[in-house]
Amino acid sequence: MGIHYMTQDGLEKLKTELEYLKNQKMPDIIERIARAKELGDLSENAEYQDAKDEQGFTAGRIAEIESILKQVEIISEASNPDLVEIGNTIVVKCDDAQYTYTITGSNEADPTNGLISNESSLGRAFLGHKIGDKVKVVIPRGEMECEILEIK
Repeated sequence: MGIHYMTQDGLEKLKTELEYLKNQKMPDIIERIARAKELGDLSENAEYQDAKDEQGFTAGRIAEIESILKQVEIISEASNPDLVEIGNTIVVKCDDAQYTYTITGSNEADPTNGLISNESSLGRAFLGHKIGDKVKVVIPRGEMECEILEIK
């Protein structure tokens, strides 16, 4: 996997999640597994199987976060305030509607809250353009044209 772009705030949230998973959740799961083992026959022990499943999921998430942290690049101030870059907030007009988007890395994307990934078709379409540019964006129902009104 390549570089993971992230804001400082996003990085802190990820580190907090990793800390929680390693120091609170995983020890709790291990304790649940130990208690379930005391109940006897593991082949028909739903509590044991549930805890083992959760342990696997949590271990996978820990590995995923650690991998991300090894290749994270913090989004800094825009180097060119006239061009859309990762980390910019933009105001665009698409099909007679106005939208405000912040272009983030894929790990912080939350489209319902206006945070779009630089890897999404919408995010990629705006990158490198300037105010006044009309950009064609490929969406599931075809194409739409958007005009960049403002770059923050």
